[in-house]
Amino acid sequence: MESTKGEATLREAAGDVQQAVVDQLGNASAQVSGTAKELSGKARQLYADFAEVLREPTVERPFEALAIAAGVGFILGTLHAANRSRPDNVPHDR
Repeated sequence: MESTKGEATLREAAGDVQQAVVDQLGNASAQVSGTAKELSGKARQLYADFAEVLREPTVERPFEALAIAAGVGFILGTLHAANRSRPDNVPHDR
């Protein structure tokens, strides 16, 4: 009879530990979710601020903005082409 009482006590303690772990994980999950929402809001605000900063000069000097965009595109295209100089299907041992 004592072992049954001991087992019941052990199971109760294990249940308490399990509940404590679940509570902590739930709290951690809520904290992570809150932090993610906060960071998402900050990212959206930064994007809006960045778009506003770029909008004014682009509207005032559209040809200058177009020239900068073309230059950036040319540089990125050149870098991409240089990176693809070796075909993927050629063995590397040659």
